[in-house]
Amino acid sequence: MSILEAIVLGVVQGLTEFLPVSSTAHLRIVPALLGWNDPGAAYSAVIQCGTLAAVVLALRRDLADLARGCMAALRSGRPLGTPEARLVALIAVGTVPIVVAGFAFKHLIRGEARRLEVVIAALLAATVLMAVAELVTFGRRRRNGTAGRDGLAAVRPRDGVAMGLAQMLALVPGTSRSGVTISTGMLGGLDRRTAARFSFLLSLPAVAAAALLEAWQQRREILGTPADVSTAVIGTLTAAIVGYVAIRWLLRMLTGHTLWPFIIYRLGLAAALGWWLVAQPVIAPAV
Repeated sequence: MSILEAIVLGVVQGLTEFLPVSSTAHLRIVPALLGWNDPGAAYSAVIQCGTLAAVVLALRRDLADLARGCMAALRSGRPLGTPEARLVALIAVGTVPIVVAGFAFKHLIRGEARRLEVVIAALLAATVLMAVAELVTFGRRRRNGTAGRDGLAAVRPRDGVAMGLAQMLALVPGTSRSGVTISTGMLGGLDRRTAARFSFLLSLPAVAAAALLEAWQQRREILGTPADVSTAVIGTLTAAIVGYVAIRWLLRMLTGHTLWPFIIYRLGLAAALGWWLVAQPVIAPAV
């Protein structure tokens, strides 16, 4: 992999990890469009360390509050005695499904799941979920004058479980981790911004675990030579910088705007990929 490829893939990862358009789909599509090899699930997971750093930096105040709340709960002798401690417990519970599914279907995720036919189907399925969430939120606003429950303290156990199960679907390229988890949170009664904040916090353990595990298991392939190390580092740093900008923009944007621009984009992308797949069937198999 060249330095240019590493930078481009880092930009793609940073932009699309948080925007509800699917980072794994774009990391599969962009190389195919440019005539590059598929970077593979392992490289994709490693450069997610950059977006992991972006989440930590962008949500540092939330993370600091969670840490203080957990310490206060432990000092009181009640591990779940504060709202922050309960939220951390929900993040832990919500992480279990994706960890189990990741181990159970790791060979499928690394191989056949990266076929463009699968990407197109996942794009469409998750887009339908996002559209339904927006329609439900619109109806809620008309009835109650509010888009949903506001603030991380409003996240309930059922929200954590439901969003954790939805996050599991993000293992399929094209789904979009943020898209399905934010939509699921909205369907459960959270407003867009709160659903997004919890979605990003929920992603931290899963992304960290996947990146570290893949880096260790595929270390000879990803970090085998000094050139490989350089491209991995450059891609990760690029993803971190672009990801930080993307997450801050998205949180501001969701305060007063809907998911419809992303829904329209995803539908257009699925249509374009479908046309391309018919016109250029030779690109369908994963490299």
